[in-house]
Amino acid sequence: MMPDKIAVGLDIGTTKIVAMIGRENDFGKLEILGMGKAKSLGVHRGVVTNITQTIESIKQALQEAENSSGLSIKGVVVGIAGQHIRSLQHSDYIIRQNADDVIEDKDIDNLVQNVHNLVMMPGEEIIHVLPQEYKIDGQGEIRHPKGMYGSRLEANFHIVVGQISSIKNIARCVKDSNLTVSAITLEPLASAEAVLSQEEKEAGVVLVDIGGGTTDVAIFKDGIIRHTAVIPFGGNVITEDIKEGCSIIEKQAELLKIKFGSAWPGENKENEIVSIPGLRGREPKEISLKNLSRIIHARVVEIIEQVYLEVKNYGYEENKKKLIAGIVLTGGGAQLKHIKQLTEFVTGMDTRIGFPNEHLASESDDEYSSPAYATAVGLVLKGVVENNTREITVIDPGTEEEIPPPVETEKEVEEPEEPQADETKTPQPSKPQVNWFDKWADKFRNFLNDDL
Repeated sequence: MMPDKIAVGLDIGTTKIVAMIGRENDFGKLEILGMGKAKSLGVHRGVVTNITQTIESIKQALQEAENSSGLSIKGVVVGIAGQHIRSLQHSDYIIRQNADDVIEDKDIDNLVQNVHNLVMMPGEEIIHVLPQEYKIDGQGEIRHPKGMYGSRLEANFHIVVGQISSIKNIARCVKDSNLTVSAITLEPLASAEAVLSQEEKEAGVVLVDIGGGTTDVAIFKDGIIRHTAVIPFGGNVITEDIKEGCSIIEKQAELLKIKFGSAWPGENKENEIVSIPGLRGREPKEISLKNLSRIIHARVVEIIEQVYLEVKNYGYEENKKKLIAGIVLTGGGAQLKHIKQLTEFVTGMDTRIGFPNEHLASESDDEYSSPAYATAVGLVLKGVVENNTREITVIDPGTEEEIPPPVETEKEVEEPEEPQADETKTPQPSKPQVNWFDKWADKFRNFLNDDL
């Protein structure tokens, strides 16, 4: 087994924490080597509210993943999400001193650095700055300005902002679980990597990841992420509504939602009834499935309308911003019966359920293809692509000896400054679109490690 192709994704969600280990096989597909999951007790709406409970859940998921794979995990790719994430649009420019020289990476870096210097609200920090399109001396719609001439370099930016305390709390939980942060990525980006095709991103698509505590929205057009938003509602709110509306306990409400729940009330007849066991010798409670569907329908419509509001804020009605590929629903909430049809009815946009099976090896367990694991699969894919494996130790079960990582990996650990310098130079010509995030991830990871 090649250690340099292995990656570990850690999805710290509101309802569950998932640790997934995978590697790229000979056909370029993702082979899942092991997975562990635990109930998330210390996270509320994507934000850590109890450090101790979150650490325990991470360790439990990690132990299960290690037992099923035979690998010892030291580094993970962590996703950032939660209700503290917000985005905004901004335009900025620089005046180049010598217009006779062609525009180089340093000019683009200076422009991006200008945006990073913007003053945010107290306690907030810019997570990433993504150029949408450039202008050179007033000429617009330029995707790649490098190599062109001009004195005024201008760009429109999509800026994602988050609370630094919330992000540091996640980093603290990971570090106290005896792990290191190998890479950081936004969870909507990870989910998009797992369930969206490049054609959809080019045509224009809305990714809606319905989690337990939040619903993440990411809009792509022309292959670039154009808009992000976090809606503070998810599957847990639906469960809470069922619990209150039917006067039952939370565990029963969750089971009702999964087994009998539907987002379309017209399907159930008035006489369809399910019986719930009573508490401590009390009489069983009869629940009307029609009433259950009405409760679910009301909350799901509210979530979809919030998503549609974000789509309108993006301005999809303009010709240049049309979203031809419609909506892709993923996450645990996308498994709700008839949610696809309801989404199409409310928004009038084509909708499909996003399964992360396109990137998985053919012999993969069906469980991994569930929309509920889209983020975890996406985090592993991110780790494989970026080759973030220097912290992963492979254990030989027969000898209990560690298989040493590749030589170039050891260099990264011993001399961290040199690879960083290489990273800022090497990827730019070949991958200009993702360079912004690579730089930020390295800078932010170093910041966390130094601070903690």
